[in-house]
Amino acid sequence: MKLPHLFSKQNKKAASETTVLGDVVEYSNAQTEPLNPIFQTLSDFIGKTPAAKFLSAETTEQGWWVRMEIDIHHNLAWQVVQEYGYVLNNVSFTEKLPTVFKPTSPPPYMNGGPEDFLTWIIECHVNDFRPELAKEWLEGRLPRPIGDLTEWEHSD
Repeated sequence: MKLPHLFSKQNKKAASETTVLGDVVEYSNAQTEPLNPIFQTLSDFIGKTPAAKFLSAETTEQGWWVRMEIDIHHNLAWQVVQEYGYVLNNVSFTEKLPTVFKPTSPPPYMNGGPEDFLTWIIECHVNDFRPELAKEWLEGRLPRPIGDLTEWEHSD
């Protein structure tokens, strides 16, 4: 994917970043190394969620993170954002999960539209809360079965 007008804001900062970035011609969130097995169940679950696509995951010294895409043109995109956000950010006022679900994008000078550059992150800063537990919390509170689009329809 080619970057649209990579450095459209021509200023000193962008010019200096041109030298730092060198030959950047492509932006990708896709997993380049083999997936750590601790992420397999959460990755599979995300892949079954309407409009969602697993991109990458990594462990850190303090926890882990998962990056995913949500197809903004899918009719259930906003509902997926709401469901994931509710469970991972606010499912309980008294006992919050150690997770954060939030949007992310590359720096503005690399940015195009949300179709190409908007991704979502699930972050956890606690090693004891494994990705499989996040999947279990999501699975227990999102429509079931997760891939059945009729279960996602609201009856108003």
